[in-house]
Amino acid sequence: MALRLSAVALAALLLLAVVTAGAAQAHPKPGKGSPEPKPKPEEKGKPEKEEKPEKKKPTKVKCQENRKLYPYCSGKMMECPATCPTSCYVDCDACKPVCVCNVPGACGDPRFIGGDGNAFYFHGRRDADFCVVSDRNLHINAHFIGKRGAAGMSRDFTWIQAIAVLFDGHRLYVGARKTANWDDEVDRLELILDGEPVLLPEEADATWTSAAVPALSVTRTKAANGVLVVLDGRFKVRANAVPITVEDSRVHRYGVTADDCLAHLDLAFKFDALTGDVHGVVGQTYRSDYVNKFDVRASMPTLGGDHNFATSGLFAADCAVSRFGQVRGNGGAAVALAA
Repeated sequence: MALRLSAVALAALLLLAVVTAGAAQAHPKPGKGSPEPKPKPEEKGKPEKEEKPEKKKPTKVKCQENRKLYPYCSGKMMECPATCPTSCYVDCDACKPVCVCNVPGACGDPRFIGGDGNAFYFHGRRDADFCVVSDRNLHINAHFIGKRGAAGMSRDFTWIQAIAVLFDGHRLYVGARKTANWDDEVDRLELILDGEPVLLPEEADATWTSAAVPALSVTRTKAANGVLVVLDGRFKVRANAVPITVEDSRVHRYGVTADDCLAHLDLAFKFDALTGDVHGVVGQTYRSDYVNKFDVRASMPTLGGDHNFATSGLFAADCAVSRFGQVRGNGGAAVALAA
């Protein structure tokens, strides 16, 4: 009996030794001649993730038309859509927020939307002025700023930095001031009527009315960098001052430098009294006889003929297609109005 127990104990010891040796082989200790343990894949240094640009908090807007005309919509605060978190307004008829760049006007490296609802590009030239709307008693010029195009490009990158509005003997300037570092809370808009600055408190809904032109008013659509200019019965112009961001510059190769973020205007137009003879880059699209000749298949339908729209200065109504201060005779020839 004792011998049988001894044999069993010996067998158990041998089995334990075999198991221990197997485990040692599966997990050898590093030593001389032993390969260093390879780090697990997850232990290798991972590349740092690129920081995504911070999402802008949507701006809240409301209907700014006459409360009596839109009692059901007036006063309701609404957030701008995700596609334009800081550049929208409320369409009081539909009572919903609309992106400034989705209605007739001009935005970015100028992408225009015409009165016919179609989009097209007009790049003009940097440091030059062009007539965008020219009619008998209303003329709007735009001053283009820009950067030299990237290698292989035949044109400059351009943006609208300012507009000049001529009407009834008055001259209104709306522009974005040059700035290096952009701050949404710092107002970079500049407005001047007939040589006098238009001064508005920096708060949303602040309104200024001209003493010289009672029908002309300017209202801040937000505390900084957004205004609505209205000449009753004639036009409404929304202007937002915006920068070229670092991300925009990287994606589009704009080459923005630290000393200038290329502040420019996003514009929306609404006209109430244009004649059938109106012209200009976007003005012509309001004519009843206007024919859209752009290739609808083109990714960037572009309007050429810069020479037709070029002016000698921001306040000059001398573009080749100018209609300002003129009436058409029976033969269709332009006749200057008497001063």
